[in-house]
Amino acid sequence: MAQQPRVLFLDDEDSIRVTLPPMLESYGFKVTSAGTVPDALRLISQEKFDVLIADLNVGNAGDGFTVVSAMRRTQPQAVSFILTGYPAFETALEAIRQQVDDYLTKPTEIEALVDAINSKLADRKPSHGIQPKRLPDIIEQHRDWIVKHWLVEVKKDPEIGAISLSDSERQDHVPRLLQEAVERTKGRQLTPEDTQAAILHGTLRGKQGYTGPLVIREANYCLAHWRNAYSRTFWQSR
Repeated sequence: MAQQPRVLFLDDEDSIRVTLPPMLESYGFKVTSAGTVPDALRLISQEKFDVLIADLNVGNAGDGFTVVSAMRRTQPQAVSFILTGYPAFETALEAIRQQVDDYLTKPTEIEALVDAINSKLADRKPSHGIQPKRLPDIIEQHRDWIVKHWLVEVKKDPEIGAISLSDSERQDHVPRLLQEAVERTKGRQLTPEDTQAAILHGTLRGKQGYTGPLVIREANYCLAHWRNAYSRTFWQSR
């Protein structure tokens, strides 16, 4: 009989720690729960895990990325997931910096979570000291793929797709968004020019019929495909 995949689950909400682990165990996983970052770090130092699922916001003593970093250093074969109820550009950027295998938004359906875990475990390969490609290289390599698939998804969105724009009008800002992501990973801070460009883009989108939430949703589609490109390349390099 195959050994049960061992999962470390970190979340500071008692109700979630009570409900999610039994559901995962019903799918064949062996789950150990932690309610604080120090507890999770202690468990990582004492036990071996196949999977880490960490809530992003877990009180004051560190966050989910602290635990991801520790797992990457001590148990590099484990796959790592970040859960958050507050998806944002900075969170997605940090997830990529920390080599998180996937970045999921709460609430997450249990079937989707199980499928994601099984997919990552199935793709897991022995490490031979090969370093993942740098984020700027990944974006450069997959730029056309990201833009192409972003455009397809945006046009499928009922509200965004209903706004009458040409493909070039929809996607002309995407290369700049990707380049901004590259520069931020290199440590460059936002400049007044960046802020002004964002304001001008928002103003243009407003004239084209977008609301504020639609602009954010459109940007999140780009982040999703950027993350997918990173995930594919990361696992191919291992």
